[in-house]
Amino acid sequence: MLAQQPAKPTVDTVRLHLVPVRQADAKRFVETWHRHHRPPPGAVFNVGAADADGVLRAVAMVGRPVARMFDNGQTLEVTRTATDGARNANSLLYGAAWRAAKALGYTRLITYTQHGESGASLRAAGWTVIAQRPPRRGWDCQSRPRTSKGIDYIARTLWEAPLPG
Repeated sequence: MLAQQPAKPTVDTVRLHLVPVRQADAKRFVETWHRHHRPPPGAVFNVGAADADGVLRAVAMVGRPVARMFDNGQTLEVTRTATDGARNANSLLYGAAWRAAKALGYTRLITYTQHGESGASLRAAGWTVIAQRPPRRGWDCQSRPRTSKGIDYIARTLWEAPLPG
């Protein structure tokens, strides 16, 4: 079991290493540290970044694509990353998520950023922008009423991991 996360975010430079993370632990971490989303309902796998003392500093949750058109059995989506502020943690996790997905036989890995997020961690991990998505009204409709989660009407950028070569 990994040590508990620090009480407040830090942006110090620490040496991080990859660790496996159970889904329940990843969800708790996302609940604590993610800026605007709750944990996703499930994941295919999770990966974490811990410091030399074994303190979990960041997690990535990877699951089936949210958009049905991408859910072809060969594509996964990084549905959440969260960090306590540790530098370069997200880049480490995006690279690790892609290596793990490829090792499991997947041929594509995607993720989204919201308007206002720079995507620096994704660019550092070699990911590329493949589409800009306009703001959408949300998932609420007459046949399936849904409560807004506060993320409606926000433009998004679709990213893709480097293609195997």
